[in-house]
Amino acid sequence: MAGIRKQTIQSSIIVYFGFFIGVINTYFYTRNGSFTTQEYGVTRIFIDFAQNFFAFASLGTIPVLYKFYPYYKDNLPDKKNDLLTLVLSVSMIGFLLVALASLAFQPFVVRKFGEHSALFLQFYYLLFPFSLGYLLFAVFESFSWSIQKSVISNSLKETVLRLITSVFIMLFLFKLINFTQFMYLFSLLYLVIAIFLAIYLYNTGHLKFTFTISRVTKKFYKKMLGLQFFVFGGICLNAVAITISGLLIASKQGLGDAGVFSLASYVASFIEVPQRSIISISTGVLSRAWKEKNFTQINHVYHRSSINMLLLSIFIFGNVWLNVAQGITVFHVQNAYMAGLSVVFILGIAKIIDAGTGVNSAIIITSTLWKFEFWSGIVLLSLRIPLAYIFIEKYGIIGPAYAELISQIVYNFIRFEFLRRRFKMQPFNTQTLLTVLLGVAALAATYFLFYGVAGWLGIIIRSALFSGVLIGGIFLLKLTPDAMQLVDVAKARIQNLKK
Repeated sequence: MAGIRKQTIQSSIIVYFGFFIGVINTYFYTRNGSFTTQEYGVTRIFIDFAQNFFAFASLGTIPVLYKFYPYYKDNLPDKKNDLLTLVLSVSMIGFLLVALASLAFQPFVVRKFGEHSALFLQFYYLLFPFSLGYLLFAVFESFSWSIQKSVISNSLKETVLRLITSVFIMLFLFKLINFTQFMYLFSLLYLVIAIFLAIYLYNTGHLKFTFTISRVTKKFYKKMLGLQFFVFGGICLNAVAITISGLLIASKQGLGDAGVFSLASYVASFIEVPQRSIISISTGVLSRAWKEKNFTQINHVYHRSSINMLLLSIFIFGNVWLNVAQGITVFHVQNAYMAGLSVVFILGIAKIIDAGTGVNSAIIITSTLWKFEFWSGIVLLSLRIPLAYIFIEKYGIIGPAYAELISQIVYNFIRFEFLRRRFKMQPFNTQTLLTVLLGVAALAATYFLFYGVAGWLGIIIRSALFSGVLIGGIFLLKLTPDAMQLVDVAKARIQNLKK
């Protein structure tokens, strides 16, 4: 767990630095006198489409890479390891198939988005280079996770990508380019970081291609194909489930509302940063643990990931929710985005629930019972899509947030019960209950005491009080061993410096 903790800290620092840059970018996207809500909405819809494009084009190869890489690593020299070559080749074939399908279904897209989101249709063809880059980076990123080199891939995705975006935004704001030219540059973002990651992997000796079918592939190809085709459906369902809200809002209510919802979702996504880091680092560890039938380690990762992710998600949620309204005012963000405040709250609760259940998805997908991830994904999608559609009609942009909350509760309960019944694993204990009570108490006390204090003073006071109460409670109640171990490591380093 120490290795996971170390890489998690490194990745989280990098990711949060990237988020800081992302906050600056979002500010320039949304402040008065910059991009319109429709223009900002176009960039968000591009990302939603790219996620679906990737899911279908990858043809289910990414889980194959996760699951079988330890077998290739243990039985083949690097120069004869053909797994990455296979995954990349199949993904490129998938890209061509999905690109052709996208062209064939263009009239359908025009009918759905033409009335409320005509601006998006002007840049429809730029989806192809954008999605190609997204797919290539996802393949190289997954390979980096498998070889436990997640820090560099996280750096590129969370930091470098946003730095490049910052340059494009500045070019637009200083009127050196118009919005059309901005979108052409925007469409190349993922291609750039995919090339960077490929160069890094090549220079470190990890990126090797061979077109000779290895003995490991010959031995496991039937199992690999079974995993690929079964999980493929789950990946597609998950991508549609994640992006359906923004796409439905854009098609039914317009890019402006889609932009407001996207900003609220982005703010709520701050909560996911530690979760993403922990999952990316844990995946390779869990895959090997399943191979070695090390159930003790799997259960250990499950418990630690649950309490740590729950604590971190509550910490971030409290600081975000208590200050988001004042943040919009202080930073002179367009007033239209105030409509997304309730969305931030509901999505934040949903993300806390998802984080608090630990790395259940990674445990299932790397196990021999990976098919369950597909069936639970069907449940998630069967709830999220109709609920989002119905709730948008009834409640507007907060409707998809309610749909997300309900879906996440059911989805995570199903996965929790599956692991509990099948493997006798469950991540909760007394510390879990104490964590929730501590978070509620800290949030309520800060809200009722200082919510009316405006400006920077209010932001500082609320953040200091909430953070102080929560952090103090973590150490007082000894809610996670990792917190105490971090203190011990810090003390040891200070003593070494004194020597």
